[in-house]
Amino acid sequence: MNIRTSMKLYILRHGIAEDGKPGSDDSERMLTALGRRKVKEVMRLAMKGELAPSLMVTSPYVRAVQTAETAADVLGYKNDLLRTQSLAPGSTPEAVWEELRAHKNQNEVMLVGHEPLLSQVVAYMLGAPSLAVDMKKGALVRIDLDSFGARPRGVLKWMLAPKLAG
Repeated sequence: MNIRTSMKLYILRHGIAEDGKPGSDDSERMLTALGRRKVKEVMRLAMKGELAPSLMVTSPYVRAVQTAETAADVLGYKNDLLRTQSLAPGSTPEAVWEELRAHKNQNEVMLVGHEPLLSQVVAYMLGAPSLAVDMKKGALVRIDLDSFGARPRGVLKWMLAPKLAG
């Protein structure tokens, strides 16, 4: 019996957010209008690659959730967003990998989160944890995963910087 174990993984950094206000919690910072626009531009361009996530997983921080909602709107994604602490600041690539392994039955998964975690996740998914990756706000990376063992061994397919989309 042949069991599918491959996944298209999309990693999206949140868009441009408002500056933090004194006394306010960092998790409550919202996307700016420019941030939303750039995320929409990136998603429209990415759709040319037939991007169609079956699951969207996001940090619970407002700016990440708003980025995921914006992406979902452009992509026509109708399912609920899964919010997880594994994508919040202070998490680890290993925690993100464990989250992904729990959803290995999905064909395409989009993760939405923050730096420096996401550049570390990209490097980790490629089996090169010391690799330097520059994830600008609103950047999108596609990695294909073929197995879900203890350590990932993904293949980088492409990276889209917001500057290229606009």
